Amino acid sequence: MNVILRNTREADYRSDALILPLYEDEGPAPHQDIDKALKGLIGKVLTSRDFTGKQNQLVLLHTLNAINPRRVLLAGLGKRTDITAERLRQAGGKAATHLDGMGASEASLSVRSLLSSKTSPLPFIEGSLLALYKFRRYRKENTQNGLKTLTVLGKYEKTFHEAIKWVEQVASAVHFARDLVNTPANDMTPAVLARIAKELAKGKLSVRVLERADARREGMGAFLSVARGSAEPPKFIVLRYNGGTGAPVALIGKAITFDSGGISLKPGEGMEKMKYDMAGGAAVLGVMKAVSEAKLPVNLLGILPAAENLPGGTASKPGDVVKTVGGKTVEIVNTDAEGRLVLADAIGYARRMKPAAVIDMATLTGACSVALGSEAIAMMGNADRLMERLKKAGDETYERVWQMPLFEEYLEYIKSDVADLKNTGGKTGSLVTAGYFLREFAGDTPWVHLDIAGTAWVEKEKPYVPKGATGVGVRLMTNFLREAK
Repeated sequence: MNVILRNTREADYRSDALILPLYEDEGPAPHQDIDKALKGLIGKVLTSRDFTGKQNQLVLLHTLNAINPRRVLLAGLGKRTDITAERLRQAGGKAATHLDGMGASEASLSVRSLLSSKTSPLPFIEGSLLALYKFRRYRKENTQNGLKTLTVLGKYEKTFHEAIKWVEQVASAVHFARDLVNTPANDMTPAVLARIAKELAKGKLSVRVLERADARREGMGAFLSVARGSAEPPKFIVLRYNGGTGAPVALIGKAITFDSGGISLKPGEGMEKMKYDMAGGAAVLGVMKAVSEAKLPVNLLGILPAAENLPGGTASKPGDVVKTVGGKTVEIVNTDAEGRLVLADAIGYARRMKPAAVIDMATLTGACSVALGSEAIAMMGNADRLMERLKKAGDETYERVWQMPLFEEYLEYIKSDVADLKNTGGKTGSLVTAGYFLREFAGDTPWVHLDIAGTAWVEKEKPYVPKGATGVGVRLMTNFLREAK
């Protein structure tokens, strides 16, 4: 959907529907001219209590040519005293989804209510953009009907035009990441992911793909061990964006394009969703896309250790010992704890680049979903200031993070009798012991781990998040990087 800014009176602009956001129980006062043109219809609907302005409530009114918009959509914002950016995003998502579902092609948006309360309309627009994502690649009837344009009515400064552009770029990056995650594993192999990274570059990024032999020379025994059971060759994908000065921030995204669990095979029920195990890598590519298009003044390193985790005659076996980039050895107790293996080598590789900080995003543990559901990202790290900034970015984007402890005692859980470490300490404390395992490879480099296992996929749609891949991490990290410029 395209967003257009136009300095035109709401009643004069012809569209399929005019969206009027309204606060709960405050009446039609901000839109008296429109209500008058409609012979008091808005007031009558409010008086009848068919519409009260409750959060995310919608009512569609036909204008019968009394004004140029064919319809008016009343969109509830809830109580003015309770308004937040997230409530606006949800209202925008609900309004856009409703109009898209009824076949509207162009909507216009009145922002009087938003501006009168000194609330920016940007979150409402952001929610509208995020909500209109569809994944129809494999449907026979792949129609493109629906909402194509949102015209924001009013007069705005140049800074608002720039802000709208940024919102569009980030929403596009979220859709891009969702597409990658929703694509089934037969069409989203490590090689395909590497090709997409190269296509994304387009002169704005540099891309290097380490093949199996390259990874072997780098000493990536843990990363390579995960791919041993698959006929698909692993790809260690490294992207660079140079837009600023100083050491880069290294973003690492777990990119297991399908995770069967390997020899430690997962249950069959629900295994089809394991295409989502590359959601961290997809988020990193989405961030690189948005940052490079916006030309943010930062230096960024994106790393995607991409592989399939499958059983086979050559697959890694429980009890195998592998050596990582940094020289530490790891006993593979469970081949389904593969994410931390590829991340261990990715973190070790990133440290060689002398980054200012390392942040990894990964669908790492089922325990994350058990602990936090689909409402928060589990965060662990060795850098308090970095985690504080990420928490702030999470609060602003509503991709919220919740800090978990990394007590020294957790090291005992992952000590091995035959190697430096073992790749799992068992079910007890499994969310935090996975994080502690990664900490062993971060050393003294500022590092944060974000477990997105509970937030990268949803089974039930939310106001601006359709069912399936969420693209989580893109908005969080782009906000973090933009504020750091």
